[in-house]
Amino acid sequence: MALADPTPKCEKSSEDAPYQLIYWPRLPGRGEHIRLVLEEAGVEYSDTAHISDGMNSVLAQIDAENVGDELNVPPLAPPILKHGTLTISQTPNILMYLGSRLGLVPKRNDGSDQEVNEDLGAVYKINALALTALDGLSNEVHDCHHPIATSLYYEDQKEEALRKTKDFVANRLPKFLGYFERVLKGNEEKRAGMGESVWLYGGGLSWADLVLFQCLDGTKFAFPKAMSAAEKGGKYVRVFELYETVKERPRIKAYLASERRQKYGYGIYRYYEELDLSAE
Repeated sequence: MALADPTPKCEKSSEDAPYQLIYWPRLPGRGEHIRLVLEEAGVEYSDTAHISDGMNSVLAQIDAENVGDELNVPPLAPPILKHGTLTISQTPNILMYLGSRLGLVPKRNDGSDQEVNEDLGAVYKINALALTALDGLSNEVHDCHHPIATSLYYEDQKEEALRKTKDFVANRLPKFLGYFERVLKGNEEKRAGMGESVWLYGGGLSWADLVLFQCLDGTKFAFPKAMSAAEKGGKYVRVFELYETVKERPRIKAYLASERRQKYGYGIYRYYEELDLSAE
């Protein structure tokens, strides 16, 4: 029995509609993963982070008075994507929607010259990789500077932040880097003699690769000593090769050099000298 197509369907009016990203101004945050997908795909989109009343757009969406409409539930928090009549939230959810529509689900190859067009489980496998990167190299990095409560200032939890960071650098960071190295090694072996093998899944770029790039980039900003040591140590060669490969993709490279790419600051990825530790 044929499986249902996992690609979400939306109103016909959405097909040619521009994408609108609704996210906080002045910090990359979780919206950055979505920007990278849109930039790589080369599609038209607007971004509330770069318009004068962008904050009002965010606040209107998450206002307690917003109960949604006949087609959409109200979002709890940004990032939020509007596409035609569709409004969705949650970073992985948005990435799965965009990745499925914008050609970021690589086609399988059975070893012959013909591509296997149907890989109905691909979106879920790619999503799992993206979720893992977000868990270990985004959420856990955030928890290093806010281990007690997001409502408290960093200065109110510095002792706990240092303790959390020591464990992250010594145990959690190598665990997640090691996992992605293992994934890349396995993909390389499975695709031996079949072209590109630098990617996490199949024979081409997926949205999970873009998510991992952003997670690595942010972690390099937050913990330059630990990440430099990890890169120089030679245990995660494939991981850092993927990072550099994504960084040099023409549209990504142009985006990173543009004013659309916001600087790290008081968001997920922060730099505190006292937390810039090397693994012992």
